[in-house]
Amino acid sequence: MHHQLQAKRRRLTWILGVSALCILFYVLGAWQATPSTQYDFYTKVGCDNNTATSDNNGNASLGNLSINLDFTSYHQVDIESSKTVSQFPPCDMSYSEYTPCQDKVRGRKFNRYMMKYRERHCPSKEEQLLCLIPAPPNYKKPFKWPQSRDYAWYNNIPHKELSIEKAIQNWIQVEGDCFRFPGGGTMFPRGADAYIDDNGELIPLTNGSIRTAVDTGCGISCKLWCLPVEEEYLDNVFCSKRYTRSTGPVCTGTRSSCDDRNHGFTGPGGYWVLSGPPIRWKKYWRGWERTKEDLKQEQDAIEDAAKRLCWKKVTEHNDLAIWRKPINHRACVKFKERHGTPPMCKSQDPDSAWYRNLEACITPLPEVFHANDFAGGKLLKWPERVLAVPPRISRGLVQAIRVDRFVEDREMWHEKIAHYNRLITPLRSGRHRNIMDMNANFGGFAAALSKYPVWVMNVVPEKADSDTLGIIYERGLIGTYQDWCEAFSKYPRTYDLINANGVFTMYQDRCDMTYILLEMDRILRPEGTVIFRDTVELLVKIKSITDGMRWKAQIMDHESGPFNPEKILVAVKTYWTGEATHKEP
Repeated sequence: MHHQLQAKRRRLTWILGVSALCILFYVLGAWQATPSTQYDFYTKVGCDNNTATSDNNGNASLGNLSINLDFTSYHQVDIESSKTVSQFPPCDMSYSEYTPCQDKVRGRKFNRYMMKYRERHCPSKEEQLLCLIPAPPNYKKPFKWPQSRDYAWYNNIPHKELSIEKAIQNWIQVEGDCFRFPGGGTMFPRGADAYIDDNGELIPLTNGSIRTAVDTGCGISCKLWCLPVEEEYLDNVFCSKRYTRSTGPVCTGTRSSCDDRNHGFTGPGGYWVLSGPPIRWKKYWRGWERTKEDLKQEQDAIEDAAKRLCWKKVTEHNDLAIWRKPINHRACVKFKERHGTPPMCKSQDPDSAWYRNLEACITPLPEVFHANDFAGGKLLKWPERVLAVPPRISRGLVQAIRVDRFVEDREMWHEKIAHYNRLITPLRSGRHRNIMDMNANFGGFAAALSKYPVWVMNVVPEKADSDTLGIIYERGLIGTYQDWCEAFSKYPRTYDLINANGVFTMYQDRCDMTYILLEMDRILRPEGTVIFRDTVELLVKIKSITDGMRWKAQIMDHESGPFNPEKILVAVKTYWTGEATHKEP
């Protein structure tokens, strides 16, 4: 019996010893094969004093950084064999500010009726460019937030005429090598801060109930109106320009007419703020060079339109007039039964907004049982709103999306952001201010960044399996639709960071990924970062193209380890600019 016990002890000791060695060798192997998590491109770039270090070819210097990754231990894909794409040439400097689907030359070919010429008109496949949009000569890295709110480098937007055209309105001034934005304007010469304070005295801007808002003034109303967003999910809409029936609908992409386009954007109980002609026309009519009769008729028309939309006028105080949309349509339906107005839309999909024609009707709010109920469910105040389960999910209004799936996505993105902070310059540092999520899903990426000094544009691909844009707005985030086979309606060099999670799996059989990557290059700033997540096979193809786009890239393992089939590609657009064109004397 004694010898049997000793034999069993020896066998157990041998088994435990072999197991411990196996575990040790496995951990050592995984540790050696996994790249350092302290991978940070930006620490390798000489960007002191807002300049970039360049080599003799104009490419940003990334120091001794190695961009080769040994995948042979785990994968059968040869990365080196993918480097067959030639270098993409720079486009002519005349394309430096090219925005393909809002090209002014192409737009002039379309009808001006109802401002059709300001809609999206994208180039045909034959017109698409196979070159890189150049930055202006002497382009400098933009100021960090919050300095970027007040200053921009003149060389980055070399248009001094902006300060001349807007000199009276005090929008923008040239100071040395910079533009300065005093925060003035036609209807708020004391500055935007004072304008916001005036609004805050009349509507609840500071208690967290208002999170998403748009300003339709600033001379860029078309760009804002052309955002194809779902109905009814902005808390507030500001308008500081002339607003009349004659303005007409400005673009395809929202379903509301010229009378109720603000109604369509604004959520239940949301506010519409008008500060501009014809408000306070009795004081300003001489300066506006219009007759009293004309201005009075214009304001009467707005008041009538608001009444037919079932809006309630909150106040008209000094230069501001404020209306509030009803929290549900119970009273509005009764009003329609008596007066035959407003017409209700009959579409089966009220959230459809991508390339939809404007309709002269109101999208009906979800039905409620009581007069004091918020249609669709009342939203929490910010910041609780961003992490809470949105009403659309809790009420089961989005097919195949359950609460547990939302919670899983929310927690997953907190883990991913923690990993990203180890791969690139930490997102809390202010290095990245303007960020885009190309495949936003529930907005989990943006929600995980909500405490950081960043601004995230959440994009829901038009071809996504589920329409989740309403969920994003219910979380207090901002977003839009987009078909990535087309260009994005945004000025070049807008974003510091782009998150591309599963985008190329979605589009690999729909259009040439080369054009998607060239579009990403167009909207990405020099030295901006892109984080791709996809299968290693797709990432190898992507890298073979970005190698020809003056990007520096490296494929890395998933945060869970080398055996996860999903990989990460981190890429940086290197610093280079176009050449200055010299005119003959």
